[in-house]
Amino acid sequence: MKWINHQVVTGVAVYTATNDLLLTAYSMAGALLPDKLEGNPRAGNYWAWRSRHRGWSHWPVLYLALLGASLHFARGDYGVSGGELATIGAFFAIGALLHIAEDATCGKVPVVTPNRKHGLKLYTVGSVFEYLFAIAIVLACYIGKRCTSGDFFT
Repeated sequence: MKWINHQVVTGVAVYTATNDLLLTAYSMAGALLPDKLEGNPRAGNYWAWRSRHRGWSHWPVLYLALLGASLHFARGDYGVSGGELATIGAFFAIGALLHIAEDATCGKVPVVTPNRKHGLKLYTVGSVFEYLFAIAIVLACYIGKRCTSGDFFT
């Protein structure tokens, strides 16, 4: 999935769930993290980058650990409270996890181990179908929010 679609889909999903623009911004930044960790495909040998793409940086276990650590520090165990830093870490992790789920709709990502990948190939990255998929997610979030708020027809 293209970065713009990662940002739009993640942003809409998190805003729909939280109604909080700051948490949405944290998650949108986190949605770029897995690809940013791999480096720039244009800054060297594209095929070397391609062979590493969707490897360890797309392994959900890393981001689940970050989410768990953030939630642990947010609780204030051992007299240490992470406060806002824990919130930022949690929503960065949520953004990265959504990125991985989104990538799993257009290719394979590691699930259990960083070396074994699973996923669907519903569309090709950059195709019209990718944008239609992103639009469908946005519409589903909008309709779902309207239905759960009880004001769908107002």
